[in-house]
Parts: sequence; structure tokens; C-alpha cells
Amino acid sequence: MERLWAPWRKAYIRPKGKARKGCVFCGLLKAKSDERHYILARSAKSFAVLNLYPYNNGHTLILPLRHVASLDDLTSEEKLDWLDLCGRVQQAMEKKLRPHGYNLGINLGRAAGAGIPKHLHLHVIPRWKGDSNFMPTVAGVKVISESLRSVYRELVPALPSRGKKKAGRKRR
Repeated sequence: MERLWAPWRKAYIRPKGKARKGCVFCGLLKAKSDERHYILARSAKSFAVLNLYPYNNGHTLILPLRHVASLDDLTSEEKLDWLDLCGRVQQAMEKKLRPHGYNLGINLGRAAGAGIPKHLHLHVIPRWKGDSNFMPTVAGVKVISESLRSVYRELVPALPSRGKKKAGRKRR
């Protein structure tokens, strides 16, 4: 049997301190330490945070500030702000991470795969040609080649200000 040694995961498996009460995402907003919690950006109605359990480098979550579980719970203004922030995050990824494409997804309900079903969130997952290789297929292992801190330091300065649009570029 192959073993991958990843001692850094200990912090997620056995966190120090008491178990968190309430919504983890709402807790991040109250903490007011964006860099420590990998919050890339905040807007009037939404925020973007790096996923602590990424499927790929740069895997980001876009969330409404308000604690809601469904798209139907969002106002039109919140939906527009939420999608605008998603676009800004993608612009930063284009500039710094240069992916070949993206997976965007929303898991509504635990049965659909939502790990935190009561706070709506949109997954933005940058993809590159060849990023799904033999490791997940044969070994059942996904290799994440860049740390959260490194991705955070790349994306935050590259995030365009709200309303600033950049012409799209051709996909590779």
C-alpha cells in the first residue's frame, strides 16, 4: 500500500481548541483577519475565500455575506454582486494563475455534496490541461502543487476593483 505523508493536514484533522459553533463562513467574516483566513476579497454583499480543502490550485468559494441556504433566498442585488465578485476572482486567476478553463459549481443540500449546506457558496475551480492525470485515476490521490498562502499572495493584488472589466482572452 502506498502512503503519502502530509503532516500539515493534522491541523484540519485535529484542530486545537474548542469545536466551532455556528457557521464557519459567518465566523470568518467576524474574525476580521482576511489574510489569516484566506479571504481574497469582500464586496458590498459578498466575499471570496480560498477553499481550505481544494480540488485544485486556486479553488475559491464565492459567498453572500448574508447567511442563506438557497439562490431563492438572495435578493436580485445580492445575486448580481455575488456573480460580479465571481468574475473579478476569475480575472485575477487569468492574470496570475493562467488556467485553461474553469469549473463553476453550486452544491445545494448535503445529498448534492454541500459540506456546509446552510450557507450558499459557489465553487470557482481553475483547471489546466492535464491537471487530472494518473494520480487520481490510478492511486486515488490528488496532488495540489501550490500552498494556500502562495495562491493568496498571487490573487489578492491581482483582483480588479469592482466595476472594472477586462476584455476576455482566448482559452488555450
